[in-house]
Amino acid sequence: MSRPVVGIIGNSYLMNDEYPTHAGGTMNSEAVANVSHCLPLLIPSDPRFVTVEELLEVCDGFLLTGGRPNVHPEEYGEDATDAHGEFDRARDAVTLPLIRACVERGQPFMGICRGFQEVNVAMGGTLYPEIRDLPGRMNHRMPPDGTLEEKFALRHVVALDEGGIFHQLFGAPEVMTNTLHGQGIKTVGDRVVIDGHAPDGTPEAIYIKDAPGFTLSVQWHPEWDAINDPVSRPLFEAFGAAVRAWATGSDASLIQQRA
Repeated sequence: MSRPVVGIIGNSYLMNDEYPTHAGGTMNSEAVANVSHCLPLLIPSDPRFVTVEELLEVCDGFLLTGGRPNVHPEEYGEDATDAHGEFDRARDAVTLPLIRACVERGQPFMGICRGFQEVNVAMGGTLYPEIRDLPGRMNHRMPPDGTLEEKFALRHVVALDEGGIFHQLFGAPEVMTNTLHGQGIKTVGDRVVIDGHAPDGTPEAIYIKDAPGFTLSVQWHPEWDAINDPVSRPLFEAFGAAVRAWATGSDASLIQQRA
């Protein structure tokens, strides 16, 4: 039996500073293939090449990946500043309506870092351009130096809501995570439930209230060493179960409720 397909949202890059490409981190494909047990399919996130309708037909679920460019603040009614960093309007044009469609249909998705922020914006929320500039907040950005292992090392606790979805999924009231982001949730989108926070109050885990499908999303990067990490593995396993449920016509909402 063929594996269900997870569309992995790609990012636009210039290879060698001149050749345009769409790319995705290998660790995303590894997590989808080896932990979720689904077929990873890289999506060129540009409306010139794909439509939301086509993606919903071809893919059973979606992984909304991290990426250096940020969601453009015009998407949540604010003006761009230098603090907002780089943008990818083509990705915005694909992912934001895709998220809303998935919520409505019950088609499973999982958001990671930028993808987590996209979920909040798609549901009407806003973002802070730079978390570390806020009083009392820590620096959540990736360390500028060191190996990949050092950059993706566990750096802070995430406290989970007692009895919430993530608490049930991980079997613990708090977990250790990495942190590699600059922006974060400012105002919460419609039906977005914050289910976990960093020690400085930054939202780290969300889902969509009363969504008919899997919508769990996190601000950290669980794709790193997902097969071995005790937090990443159950998250990708639950996502894979939801994707298989969608592909076979089962009730995927029960996967999120049990997570």
